[in-house]
Amino acid sequence: MKLRLEDNSLRLRLSESEVQQFAETGRVAVALPLGPTAHDSLTYALERAENEEFRITHGAGAITVKVPAALANHWTSTDQNGLSATLMMAGDQPLKILVEKDLDCRH
Repeated sequence: MKLRLEDNSLRLRLSESEVQQFAETGRVAVALPLGPTAHDSLTYALERAENEEFRITHGAGAITVKVPAALANHWTSTDQNGLSATLMMAGDQPLKILVEKDLDCRH
């Protein structure tokens, strides 16, 4: 899974196998080591959320994008390429979230 942060946007791109894992388990995550210990890492994840709106959580070395279950299920079971939402953050700053299938990527 690729993470891209740019200006007021966050984008996740999932490979075909990651989309399948997300469909089956409701979660896919990557831990990126940023130092010499296990605590020195950044984990970014995509989660299916049963009774929640599209949202993002962060803290303690983790960023998690939560997608409503109905949207997640439709996205993984159809040829729909992406999901997007714009969330209002502190100071009325918009944060655009984009989750995409990266099906041409073979890694």
